[in-house]
Amino acid sequence: MFGKHMPRTLLISSASLMTIAFAGIASQTIDWQELGKKLTSPAEEAGRMTIAGERDDDASVSTTQRRKQEESHSVIADISRPAVAPQPAPAPAPAFQDRLMIGSEAATGGLMSLSSGSGGSAPRKVAQSEPPAMPAVQPADRERFASAEVNPLKRTSTDPVSTFSVDVDTASYSYVRSTLSGGRLPNPDAVRVEEMVNYFDYSYPVPEKGGHPFSTNVSVIDTPWNEHTRLMQVGIQGYKVPLDDLPPQNLVFLIDTSGSMADANKLPLLQQSFRLLLSTLRDEDEVAIVTYAGSSGVLLEPTKVTDKSRILEKINALTSGGSTAGHEGLKGAYALAETMTGDGEQTRIILATDGDFNVGLSDPDSLKRYVSEQRENGTALSVLGFGRGNYNDELMQTLAQNGQGVAAYIDTLSEARKVLVDQVVSSISMIAQDVKIQVEFNPETVAEYRLIGYETRALRTEDFRNDKVDAGDIGAGHNVTALYEITPVGSPAEKFSDLRYGPKEKIEPVRASYSGELAFVKLRYKLPGDKESTLIETPVMPDTSGIPTSETLFAASVAAFGQKLKGTDHLGDWDFKAIEKLASENKGADRFGYRSEFLTLVRLADVAER
Repeated sequence: MFGKHMPRTLLISSASLMTIAFAGIASQTIDWQELGKKLTSPAEEAGRMTIAGERDDDASVSTTQRRKQEESHSVIADISRPAVAPQPAPAPAPAFQDRLMIGSEAATGGLMSLSSGSGGSAPRKVAQSEPPAMPAVQPADRERFASAEVNPLKRTSTDPVSTFSVDVDTASYSYVRSTLSGGRLPNPDAVRVEEMVNYFDYSYPVPEKGGHPFSTNVSVIDTPWNEHTRLMQVGIQGYKVPLDDLPPQNLVFLIDTSGSMADANKLPLLQQSFRLLLSTLRDEDEVAIVTYAGSSGVLLEPTKVTDKSRILEKINALTSGGSTAGHEGLKGAYALAETMTGDGEQTRIILATDGDFNVGLSDPDSLKRYVSEQRENGTALSVLGFGRGNYNDELMQTLAQNGQGVAAYIDTLSEARKVLVDQVVSSISMIAQDVKIQVEFNPETVAEYRLIGYETRALRTEDFRNDKVDAGDIGAGHNVTALYEITPVGSPAEKFSDLRYGPKEKIEPVRASYSGELAFVKLRYKLPGDKESTLIETPVMPDTSGIPTSETLFAASVAAFGQKLKGTDHLGDWDFKAIEKLASENKGADRFGYRSEFLTLVRLADVAER
């Protein structure tokens, strides 16, 4: 009714002004974070300031405040119970029960999860009236990987020897799984084919006690993706040791509690993972906890596993905030480990982080020297990676390789169970050190060859006999697999041609007793603590079949998958469907379902590629 009595010109002017006003509002970008600050009550603001100022160092928090914080976390009897979220307003974390969790927060790098607080503050309670946060974009450009050119095809007549260090790490496979579960293809540099292949166990015979610590097995089959070449598989199987037979274990949990660890697939998953590990340890084992953020500190002095409730209490009380003083944390962990070491005991630091060291010593070369020096004092180092966004694969590989340990990427609770429960013995107890493989190909039978993967593990030919050169270590029960694609002499698959100018290559005849061999495989290893290596030699004939054919074919399917993801041109027109078919036909018993999961990843990659 009001409009009936208003002049027409006034109505038009009012409508125009309102239109202009709404247009002005719409043209502005709303700062939700700033708006949230204005809508937050003074009490909530004070609470947020308190959290941001908290540190894991007991000296920086009043006794009353610390007691209240610790009392808010009950001792967890069931280790699979969801992790406790950061204080002061606990919220249930995802259960992490499924391996793939397609579309979940964990699979997509923790999108729409707790704020990482990378600027130094801990997660804060969101005000009731604050608008919902917009989905974050995963900052994958901050993730770093150790890149290397794919191994080239080599001519046997001029370069007959291939030498590399073994690799038992599996971080690449679980990282690739995390990426594919989010609906994307991985960064090619993140794909290490040997780690993809070595994620799986193969049916290699277990060595008998009293001989070498591992068996050496070789098979040769036709290459699935090229009918004119052959595939040679070299498999090593370490002997198995029951956990009860291990010497007492001293473990220092070195935990990254910086602001970037706040996401649900980082610190909460880390807490669940360490609870799983704690469940496998024995009463005589000892645990200590060192945390690091803006600075480092001892959260738990060395404590026997018999006092499990106290260890759990400290794990459950972890919160995140601050920058990442990784070097300080390492120094503190090594100093503490030194006090724990006793005669006949084994000491290891287990570093858990998203890989970001941004305070103190942080470049890979300096850390490599530091960790190598500490290893000489008897303390090993393994690395567990968590989450996305800050993931520094290059740094984690450097630390694990030079710390006489393993590197694993934990993207689900099931992966934590695989690494820290099912494979705990191989993860914490080494049976052979500085293990090197050297393969010499016979130029009379092999024209060309290429090693599939192991680019970052290559060694010079002369390094094989040099016992001062470090190489990979093998844990109890570990197996290691390497694959070569070889081109027989006279095959249509030969790529190299004779030179027009210069002398023709002259292949010297080999001894008559060697003439039928394809290759000669040599391995060197040291027993833990030894200075001199032991040599194992194995001749390879065209019909050598020390490994079940189905096992070699499944390994071939995984190797093909890794090569496809890296974008190499060695597979011809082979696609993901051909890879899936080969893997499906050779899946085998698949006791834990890992091979079935691999088939799912191949299908996800096929969809993501379209």
